[in-house]
Amino acid sequence: MTNASLLSHLSVGATHTCYCWALERTDGFTLGFTDHDQVIVFDGMTFKPENGLSARALASTSGLSVNNTEAVGVLSDSAITEADIDAGRYDGAQVRIWLVQWDDPEARQLRFQGSVGEITRANGGFQAELRGLTEALNQPQGRSYLKTCSAVLGDARCGVDLLDPAFSTTASVAAATEGQSFVFEGISPFNARWFEGGQLIVETGAANGLRGVIKSDVTEGTRRIITLWEPIRAAIGTEDILRLVAGCDKRGITCREKFSNFINFQGFPDLPGDDWLVNIPRSSGANTGGSLRK
Repeated sequence: MTNASLLSHLSVGATHTCYCWALERTDGFTLGFTDHDQVIVFDGMTFKPENGLSARALASTSGLSVNNTEAVGVLSDSAITEADIDAGRYDGAQVRIWLVQWDDPEARQLRFQGSVGEITRANGGFQAELRGLTEALNQPQGRSYLKTCSAVLGDARCGVDLLDPAFSTTASVAAATEGQSFVFEGISPFNARWFEGGQLIVETGAANGLRGVIKSDVTEGTRRIITLWEPIRAAIGTEDILRLVAGCDKRGITCREKFSNFINFQGFPDLPGDDWLVNIPRSSGANTGGSLRK
């Protein structure tokens, strides 16, 4: 809803308005920008002009179509850096844009709210796609009925506590790494391949907050070699603390034996396959109409 003071100000013709952006990363770090030439403060946030962020026209509709826009900015050491973009720290960041009366910041209207989509970089700058709240309507809805579990390990439907020492541990790497293969010493008492399909989360250092999906977990004597599907795109030192989280292959036996959590299993292992559905029941064969499980 438009602030009454702002609406009154816009009606006079000669206006004192600007745009302010709040950019909140998934790790909680928040930045404020404005296209005005002075600092603007409201809601406990400071919006700075010197970082060169600007937005293109906002497109809005009254229907359910997706409202998108773009933001263009300059990479700088004090604000949005190339290293942070390359590391993925701004992927999925939340964005809010206000129209503000710069000499009375309480007179403002929220014009856009959404998240950062694709980011491209060139010539010392960047261009980011901003996706509106209706972007979520493009996501598949409803439940999938599969033989394997449809829950995400550790979410509300799964219920497994990923901070439980039985399912995760912290350690520092024993040797230098380029961000994809990590060597650890003395990680026990976890079985071989325990962390395959799980996550590696960096908890300290320059890569703090970044994570990757574990491709393989190989044990060689007292050493454990963890390899990710994609490298962590920031520097990781031997003193940095990393958390290893167990992996789940979504099978019922894994849920029961590895996590003791079969009561929350979200799969349907007895679901008939296509071969059963297209066959005709025969008293002389396996498809008699009864259970296929013995």
